[in-house]
Amino acid sequence: MQSRGLTGVTTRQISKEVGCSEGALYVHFKGRVELLLAMLEESLPDMLEPLKALRESVGRGSPHKNLAMALQGIFKFHRRIVPAACGLFAEPELLAAYRESLARQGKGPHLSMAALADYITAERKLGRIDAAVDARLAASLLMSSSFFRAFLEEFVGAPIEPSWEQFAKRLIVAVAPQAPDQQKRVPRGE
Repeated sequence: MQSRGLTGVTTRQISKEVGCSEGALYVHFKGRVELLLAMLEESLPDMLEPLKALRESVGRGSPHKNLAMALQGIFKFHRRIVPAACGLFAEPELLAAYRESLARQGKGPHLSMAALADYITAERKLGRIDAAVDARLAASLLMSSSFFRAFLEEFVGAPIEPSWEQFAKRLIVAVAPQAPDQQKRVPRGE
């Protein structure tokens, strides 16, 4: 699914790749939706662990460094799932089944955005992020920028400039600036 996308893969190809019979797949998975969910679940720790650490870092360390760490995990997740996620839109029935499955399980991208927004709100209340920052908008911009960057790199087939680390650092400063009394003089270009 990661190398061929959803529309380009069959259960026969998957079973051949993993070295089992097609029937054995159906013992563990009811269909392609469950296979897709399993693939996404396998990638989730890339994103969930940094988000958990972010929640626990309120008031500690640098808010920008904390957000950069979380955003790195989100980007790593997005890079793994972009090919499959984009393929979902080519198959409306599969997309609908996937949406229903996420809703039934209480899962979805809104939870990651909420974790980012909650962190930004908490840091804003502590005066470590500028009070004018709209936490929900900032979380949306961070999440969508990560996804689009992963999509763009997949589309062009190579990493793009500036590097993800440089891009993320600039993005965080732009959407969640520190409170004026928290800002240090940073040399130009950093």
